Amino acid sequence: MLSPEASKRNVLEEIVNHKRVEVDLRKKRKPLVDFKAEIKPSERSLKKALSNQASDFILECKKASPSKGLIRADFNINEILDQYKDFASAISVLTDNRYFQGDFEYLKTASKRVDQPILCKDFFIDCYQVYEARHYGADAILLMLSVLDDETYNSLAQVAEFLNLDVLTEVHDQSELSRALELDAKIIGINNRDLKTLKIDLATTEKLVSKVDKDVILISESGIETYQDIKRLSPLVNGFLIGSSIMAQADMRSHCKSLLFGNVKICGLKTPQDATAVDKHGGIFGGLVFYPKSKRYIELDAAKQLVSTAPLKYVGVFVNESIEKIVNIAQTLSLFAVQLHGDETAEYIAELKSKLNQVQIWKAERISDEIRFIKNPDVNRYLLDTDSSTYGGSGHTFDWQLLETIDCTQVMLAGGINLNNAVDAVSKNVFGIDLSSGVEHEPGLKSEQKIAQLFQNLRV
Repeated sequence: MLSPEASKRNVLEEIVNHKRVEVDLRKKRKPLVDFKAEIKPSERSLKKALSNQASDFILECKKASPSKGLIRADFNINEILDQYKDFASAISVLTDNRYFQGDFEYLKTASKRVDQPILCKDFFIDCYQVYEARHYGADAILLMLSVLDDETYNSLAQVAEFLNLDVLTEVHDQSELSRALELDAKIIGINNRDLKTLKIDLATTEKLVSKVDKDVILISESGIETYQDIKRLSPLVNGFLIGSSIMAQADMRSHCKSLLFGNVKICGLKTPQDATAVDKHGGIFGGLVFYPKSKRYIELDAAKQLVSTAPLKYVGVFVNESIEKIVNIAQTLSLFAVQLHGDETAEYIAELKSKLNQVQIWKAERISDEIRFIKNPDVNRYLLDTDSSTYGGSGHTFDWQLLETIDCTQVMLAGGINLNNAVDAVSKNVFGIDLSSGVEHEPGLKSEQKIAQLFQNLRV
């Protein structure tokens, strides 16, 4: 890996110089003539995969990088691909070993394990590498104009065309963008990272897209870490290439959902089918109501069966319940969080927290004409719901302009959110949103059709 002073040197130049030596060595060890006849053209199209109406996502398998060092110590390519396949339009695989700890075997595995087109991401400088990438299963390659002159680019692109490989042409400044357009690049990736300094600026995408006057597919690369980042840039580009921000997460599946749809909790799940639908379509949190007076109340035995069917982060909802019972249910179900919807005091919460120190505490606050509550250090998130005469949701919204008066980074927004206003709700810069009746076909009965439509609406 690079030294701590890496950012002060021309990292790209160092990598390319090493790549020349590496490729020359590989050509001697495994001459092209030994495997060229075995290579068949690709039958999967990256360009087609990136031509959907909503934003497309190239999700990347990346173990390490020069800027971040080791990103994912527990790098299991099969597990990563299984997490990606439900959300990716295409999958990128790093094959550079020295600086990214990549491997061509990862590329081979990806090509066989998933249906999406596979992008081989490396520092291409020699036509040998293009044949090599296809030999291991690539359907597309990355060509970096910061590395290549026009003549070399054309040589590599011609081999790619011969093998029916798409080319993602990467640029990071105006000069490179102009060259890409002159070279008739069909898919252009705008890298928000300055590869000479490793600094990231999302404004790079915003600056360069205004200069594109051709009908090309535009992809924003590097520094995409949140749903808000994607909402910011999605009107300007066709899709995103994302790797490091996902690779760094213990729960990759939830982070993929967060990037594509935001943080969404569907509350009042009652059946395994409910949980499966929420997970399949993009939900992260599943709410289980343990308040007997609620239409959405679930018995513990039914909850045990439900949580075993889908890998959601389950939140138990309680109203003025005994601490002992909450602790028992939380431990039995391995709840991610306990949501308190009653009149629980700070002392009550402190005692509960001491007995469930690995479980998040969420506190519901009922809002009428102002937001007024004292933050508690034992509370991880606040669920802001519309004030009503009964405990639980009212199905109505409060004045969301009130959110402008507080810091919403800990806030789950609830109360009257449905298919018609969910997009507006997530625009309020809250941590996430909570729905229940808004995705039901009758009280207490979830509608998979509405759940699917919700996440379709939220995907930018």
